Amino acid sequence: VQLQASGGGLVQPGGSLRLSCAVSGGTFRIGTVGWLRQAPGKEREPVASIPWRGGIGSYPDSVKGRFAISRDTAKNTVTLQMNSLKPEDTAVYYCAADPRRAVGIVSSSYYDYWGQGTQVTVSS
Repeated sequence: VQLQASGGGLVQPGGSLRLSCAVSGGTFRIGTVGWLRQAPGKEREPVASIPWRGGIGSYPDSVKGRFAISRDTAKNTVTLQMNSLKPEDTAVYYCAADPRRAVGIVSSSYYDYWGQGTQVTVSS
């Protein structure tokens, strides 16, 4: 399974950004897809996850109500819509996938497949 993330950039506080992840190479293996982020000097943390087929997204409290994950299994894409962005959302964002179907938000150690990161910077 290969994942290719895109859509990062510079945005002002309060702004919005949409990240996309193209998934290829055996999507039948996938149970869960997610987005995680890593800020300088910090551990990688999950920001959203969703089952590949059916189900709804899960989020940590830090982004709940501001971020929304969705997937399109026909186009093999995963999207993260980020609204009301804050400077503390600045990080490298990664998309990830795993064969297991997760219940709720899961940590970075859960995922077997990773895309390259895309930088998101929230600054005025």
